[in-house]
Amino acid sequence: MTELASSNKVVGVKQSRKAVRDGRAVKLFLAQDADPAITQPLIAECTQRGIPVDCGSNLTQIGHACGITVGAAVAALLK
Repeated sequence: MTELASSNKVVGVKQSRKAVRDGRAVKLFLAQDADPAITQPLIAECTQRGIPVDCGSNLTQIGHACGITVGAAVAALLK
């Protein structure tokens, strides 16, 4: 999780999905308390592309690690 504080990243479902599709994402962080309707398709896409997914945090923790004041369902580390 500390990777999010200092690394090149994008935050949010749309930006993360775009990074995965463009081949820029190297790891995805998904909040375990996020809506599965939002996260399941992204997990499937990451699995298909061989991108590791970390589901061990919640919305607040991911938002805080990214330096924002609101929760975040998804964040992606970039190359």
